[in-house]
Amino acid sequence: MEDVLKKLEDDSNYYGDFGKKWLSNSDIITLLNDPKNFRKQIEMTNAMLLGRYFHTGMLEPHKINTDEYNCVDVASRNTNKYKEVVKSYGLPLMMLSKEKQAIDKAMSTMKNNLEFYDAIYDEENVFEVPAVQDIMGMQWKGKADIVAKDCLIDLKTTSKIKDFKYSAKKYNYDSQAYIYQQLFDKPLIFYVVDKLSFELGIYYPSSQFLSNGKDKVERAVEIYNQFYSENAIDSIDDYINRETL
Repeated sequence: MEDVLKKLEDDSNYYGDFGKKWLSNSDIITLLNDPKNFRKQIEMTNAMLLGRYFHTGMLEPHKINTDEYNCVDVASRNTNKYKEVVKSYGLPLMMLSKEKQAIDKAMSTMKNNLEFYDAIYDEENVFEVPAVQDIMGMQWKGKADIVAKDCLIDLKTTSKIKDFKYSAKKYNYDSQAYIYQQLFDKPLIFYVVDKLSFELGIYYPSSQFLSNGKDKVERAVEIYNQFYSENAIDSIDDYINRETL
């Protein structure tokens, strides 16, 4: 197991073919909302790139000086200059300068707040820690942003912090909190920064929030077993969306 976890520390293994031996919270999104595209290749989106830049800057700043995190000083991705620069780097997309500046300010806001800084950068904390475990008869994986002494800390950005308690359910942070609590046997706490207003927030999952997350995991496992397991009883081509209005 030690060798497995060591291998999963590398993102190329965690997100690559090796990591596909396990389900993850990101799989829940697809299984519940778009099961026909389960584990199909997903193109990098702007939100994914900005999120990766934010986490790298907060937790692994030594990795920030790569072509992936360069930016283009243009107003829009529709400009010819943007398209030429992206093509020259051979990347699917790049950050705009204004986007990078906003994320840089979001990171500075977190780091300059004493309570946030002390919680995130406590000398006993460990960053980017993988874990695997059987949950509901399936093998699951997760990689915690920060493993602290008594909890896990997950860093998030949002565009409207007052609505975070609603968007947390929309983006399946409830199932993430449930899975990670099972994987690490510690409660998960969300440390959040608004990338527009730069307000900060700390959010503690309630028992109801975790229960909702558990329900999502159960439904995802049911769908996986029905269509994708070795003993699948139905073809995914026969999948039908069903919902009560």
